[in-house]
Amino acid sequence: MREIFFVAGEASGDLHASGVAHELRDRQTPFQLAGIGGDHMRAEGVQLLMHSEQLAVMGFVEVLKHVPKHWALLREVKQRLRSGRVALLVLIDYPGFNMKLAAAAHAAGVPVLYYITPQVWAWGAKRLAELAKTVTKAAVILPFEEKLLREHGIDATFVGHPLLDRAQALPDRAAARASLGFAPDERVLALFPGSRAQELARHLDAFVATARELQRRDPSLRVMVSAAPHVRIDPARCPFETVRSASFTVLRAADAALCKSGTTTLEAAVAGCPLVVAYRTSAITYFAARRLVTIPNIGLVNVVAGRSLAPEFVQDALKPTVVADALERLLDHGSSERAEMLRGLADVRKSLGTPGASDRVAGIAIDLASRGVALMAGTP
Repeated sequence: MREIFFVAGEASGDLHASGVAHELRDRQTPFQLAGIGGDHMRAEGVQLLMHSEQLAVMGFVEVLKHVPKHWALLREVKQRLRSGRVALLVLIDYPGFNMKLAAAAHAAGVPVLYYITPQVWAWGAKRLAELAKTVTKAAVILPFEEKLLREHGIDATFVGHPLLDRAQALPDRAAARASLGFAPDERVLALFPGSRAQELARHLDAFVATARELQRRDPSLRVMVSAAPHVRIDPARCPFETVRSASFTVLRAADAALCKSGTTTLEAAVAGCPLVVAYRTSAITYFAARRLVTIPNIGLVNVVAGRSLAPEFVQDALKPTVVADALERLLDHGSSERAEMLRGLADVRKSLGTPGASDRVAGIAIDLASRGVALMAGTP
């Protein structure tokens, strides 16, 4: 039996890939499901060649430490693609690794579905040419990506953002607060320092210091930290309660959030939680990014909004007292800043499409995999 092979190198990709795997199982697909991913994919019946926790790194410097492991895995997957057992390669984000696999699959005659494509709109047009050569179909999740990719010869379809699938079961504010043990009238700040070790190392102390400054101004303020299941936070560095695997519930319950840059900023938009964006990386990575990134904002919520909707504090600008000033205004339910941001977040949510992204991608995957099998068999 031929297989659909997924590659999700990070926790977010694992979650999105698992949604597609779930829909494929519901459709009783005739293909085996295998790949590189995490616990969510495994729970949906995907046979893992390697767990994504062994791959998740960030930044130019950090990636160098993992080069031998990446090349060994790349060789193994290339052999699998050449063996004829793979009917379709489904790539989820993780461009440094997945772009190489797309080229290998193309050379082996295996169709490639790229779900959650590289952020070509941020890093320039070089990858657009590579995608056009190697990707059979792109399933994009941001509203402006379809037009951009099509203009560069890539068969792209906007499928909506998978966050909307998860948000269908989103509790209201009262239910979210009750589930987390907060009183209806408490002011609550949520911290999202990141899920990778490097992110925690660079963000946690500044995030905690910001929260402590806000508690100095308002001793009644409650603070909670949202963390992925595998994340371990040293209580000596962070005295606040940690909530695992419940980011949407946390955002629904919070009055405002301090979020590291990334998908969490879009989760805040979907949940309707005002936020501030912060990010730190290594000096070398930041220097390189400044030369390569072509857009003014790094927070996805701001990229989708097309403006600086949420304040951003990057690198040395991440100063606890300054960030606390921005959050204090958002925690105030009577402030004009909070009201304006809530209107902007509602617009961002509307632009993300409608629920059903996983189902749409599963349909595309079955079509491409079936065509791939037909081509391998010589059937026109």
